[in-house]
Amino acid sequence: MSKKMATRDAYGEALKELGKVNKDIVVLDADLSKSTRTNWFKEEFPERFINVGIAEQNLIGTAAGLAAAGKIPFASSFAMFATGRAYEIIRNSVAYPKLNVKIAATHAGITVGEDGASHQSVEDLSLMRTVPNMVVINPADGVEAKAAVLEAAKYNGPVYIRLGRSKVPVIFNEEDYKFEIGKGIMLEDGTDATIIATGVMVSAALEASKKLAEEGIRVRVINIHTLKPIDKDIIVKAAQDTGAIVTAEEHNIIGGLGSAVSEVLVENYPVPVEKVGIKDTFGESGNGDELLVKYGLTPENIIEAVKKVISRKRG
Repeated sequence: MSKKMATRDAYGEALKELGKVNKDIVVLDADLSKSTRTNWFKEEFPERFINVGIAEQNLIGTAAGLAAAGKIPFASSFAMFATGRAYEIIRNSVAYPKLNVKIAATHAGITVGEDGASHQSVEDLSLMRTVPNMVVINPADGVEAKAAVLEAAKYNGPVYIRLGRSKVPVIFNEEDYKFEIGKGIMLEDGTDATIIATGVMVSAALEASKKLAEEGIRVRVINIHTLKPIDKDIIVKAAQDTGAIVTAEEHNIIGGLGSAVSEVLVENYPVPVEKVGIKDTFGESGNGDELLVKYGLTPENIIEAVKKVISRKRG
């Protein structure tokens, strides 16, 4: 995992690829195109690019209108504004009529860094999960992000794709990686516990797994790139096989991956769960890597959670 790539860069590349093969693809932005990388699409297809200005409600409303006219709009802004400022329009104008709008939200989580709490979206996954008809995707690396965008374009309905600002380790090989909406991926097998991670925390989970193995603790690692619809089968089987679950996400522990996994387990196969995530607090301004340490989102935090959850296993 020595190579790094930002998922927003993968988004920009995917849009250019889509623009060449599908003339119905249109891209909208709220005056942040250089940051969201939608300017890469604009440079090649200016006639299919719309900048609505700093007006996220109009961003989503215009995308809804284009979708109703048969286009496939990708609407982009920072995650905080794309979901927070435009929530009512997403709910009533996109999800309720199940229009074919793709919301690609960059700069999610606390790794936005120095922009501080006003720009750090730690509740967007929760907001989007609770909207009926919405598919929610949180890619782990650039390869997965690009594949997710291409797959979202094929899916007929609203999709939310969470993307990051910072470069993250590349986990997958582009040549053989296949993305399927709603299907989790087992990256490592183990018997003592399972780490279920999403987004930037997947690489941290793999690092934690490696360190735990050196201590003789074998953990399964699962990448959940689609939080909704979530892969219930892979979660229940992990609970049955290992008897304990740790979730890891760069998001509030309320409403995100940890909540989604717990909902599946409590209804199907209850086992002890420990959640690694942001403990229901706002972030603060700082270097992204330093914030991950401050808010407990490191491999060491995952290792601690694994040992704790194993101590809670029954029998």
